Amino acid sequence: MSDSAVIIRDAGHDPGHIPVMLPEVLEYLRPESGEIHIDGTFGGGGYTRAILASAECQVLGVDRDPAAIERGNRLSEELGPLPSSMPRLTMLHGPFGTMYQLAEAAGFTSVNGVVLDLGVSSFQIDEAERGFSFRMDGPLDMRMSSSGRSAADLIANATESELADIFHFYGEERYARRVARAVVSARTTTAVETTLQLAEIIRSAVPADRSGIDPATRSFQGLRIAVNDELDEIHRGIEAGLKLLAPGGRMVVVSFHSLEDRIVKQAFATAAGAVPGPSRHNPGAMLNRSAPPSFKLLSRKAVRPSDDECRRNPRARSARLRAIVRTENVPPHHSSEKDISR
Repeated sequence: MSDSAVIIRDAGHDPGHIPVMLPEVLEYLRPESGEIHIDGTFGGGGYTRAILASAECQVLGVDRDPAAIERGNRLSEELGPLPSSMPRLTMLHGPFGTMYQLAEAAGFTSVNGVVLDLGVSSFQIDEAERGFSFRMDGPLDMRMSSSGRSAADLIANATESELADIFHFYGEERYARRVARAVVSARTTTAVETTLQLAEIIRSAVPADRSGIDPATRSFQGLRIAVNDELDEIHRGIEAGLKLLAPGGRMVVVSFHSLEDRIVKQAFATAAGAVPGPSRHNPGAMLNRSAPPSFKLLSRKAVRPSDDECRRNPRARSARLRAIVRTENVPPHHSSEKDISR
C-alpha cells in the first residue's frame, strides 16, 4: 500500500472525524501537483489528508479552534515537507472568514482551491467540556474559538424576544417563543450553566417530534450559530475564498442545513452571474450590463451524498455540496497571474 493510500485511509477512518462526501469533494476540487489549496475548516484534517494524498501539493489549514491548530501542527510534523522543502501543511489560526488576510500574511496571494465544511466538527461535539452537545453534560459554552461570549452568557443576558429570534431564525424552531419563555422563567430561579440543564428546559417546552429528533436539537443549533456568528462568517468566508482563487481555481462548500446552503447557493449564483439579467426592452440597462462573470457553477443543483454514505455516516444525511470555478475572465482589479508561491 502506498503512503498516499495510507493517508486517505486515515482520513476516512479517523475515530474523531469522518469527512463527509470526501470522494465528491476531491472530484470537484481536483488537486494537482504543485498547487496550493486551503482547507478553511480544518477540524480533524480529513479533507487535508485526502488532498495531500491525491497530489504533491500544499495545504493551508485554517481553523479558529486552538485544539484544531494543535492537531494540524502535529499532522504537519508527521507529513514532513515536499521534495522542494516547502511544508506540505501550514496551519493558520483564525476564522475562515479571514482566510484572505491569513493567507496573505503567510505569503500566499492566490490559491488553486478552497474547501469549507460548515457547521460544528465531530471533535467539538464529542468533547463534553466544549458544551455543544445536549446528549452529554458539560458547561454551556459552544465557542468554536474558545474565546468571547459563551452560550451561557447569551442565555443569562439576552431578552426573551432576542432568545426567541435566535431559536426561530437560526434554529428554525417552530416553538421558539415557547422555548424562550421557558428559558427566561427558569433563569429567574437558577442560573442555566450546563448543557443538560438547558436541554431539559427546552424539552419541557417542545412537544416530541414524530421523526425522533430530540426536541433540543433546533434550539441548540440556533444558539450555537448565534454564539459563533456562523451565518455572517459564511458570507465572509465565501467572499474571501473567491477572492483568493487563481484562474481555474475551484471552491467547494459542504453545508448541513438550509440556512447554510441558501447562503452558499445565492453567493455562488451571484458570482457566476446566474441572476436575472436586464430586459432587452430596456436599452439603458443593456448598455450598463456588467462584464461576463468571472466564475462558473460546476453544478446547477446541490450534490447529495450517496445512500451508502448516509447509511455508514448518519451525519452525511443532510449534507449538500456546491462548487464553483474561476474562469479566465478575471476582473481588472484581480491579478491574472497564478501567484501560488511564497
